[in-house]
Amino acid sequence: MIKLTKGIVLSSVLLVSCAADGPNLDGLKQAAESVLSSDGGSVTGPLSIDEITRGLKEALTSGSSAVVSQLGAANGFSGDPAIRIPLPASLVKARDLASKVGLEGSFDELELKLNEAAEEATPKAKALFVNAIQAMSVEDAKGILQGPDNAATEYFRGKTGSQLQAQMRPIVDQALAKVGAVSTFNQLLSKYNNIPLAPKVDADLTGHVVEEGSEGIFYYLAQEEKAIRENPVKRTTDILKRVFGSQ
Repeated sequence: MIKLTKGIVLSSVLLVSCAADGPNLDGLKQAAESVLSSDGGSVTGPLSIDEITRGLKEALTSGSSAVVSQLGAANGFSGDPAIRIPLPASLVKARDLASKVGLEGSFDELELKLNEAAEEATPKAKALFVNAIQAMSVEDAKGILQGPDNAATEYFRGKTGSQLQAQMRPIVDQALAKVGAVSTFNQLLSKYNNIPLAPKVDADLTGHVVEEGSEGIFYYLAQEEKAIRENPVKRTTDILKRVFGSQ
């Protein structure tokens, strides 16, 4: 049997319990005590630390899948003020000038298209997160279990952040074309450049959407992680049911 301190086991069970539906504080205490021996630290019940870690992995898989589904849906970015992707700074200045001659509508349309491109690209992030979770070691899991509210999110960012942006870039390129952002941008520039003395504008639309889109994903991963740690949700896996099935 793997030896653990009571603090580690209690924190492990209490965190995994946040991905289960129902136990109150007394129930959570009983669940934690049920996997501790009376001599002060051995796991003597049917649950091992490996099984508790597996429960954490399943909870994180469910949570990250929920985030990807939420943001990859229609209006996932565009309809959410917290993560809606704005125009690049250079185009914000250009829109201010264009609004004086009634061309602001083209900029608003482009902004919507940028958000639609992020929604189109986001589902591709799911495999990256699932792979990172499956590669998680017991030590990684312990660090997440005992860490701050955003420990899992920072784990994801460290393991997938650069990969996510690299893999999203060609996807966003395709998405920008698919949703019409490229043609909208070209039409906008054609009209804008006809404004007398208008300063030239340029923008890396792909890079902007990749950066803002990935930040939106990590924003909601942090929200989901906080909920996993603090709020009960439905038991959707056998391992979580085993942790709390006796309650």
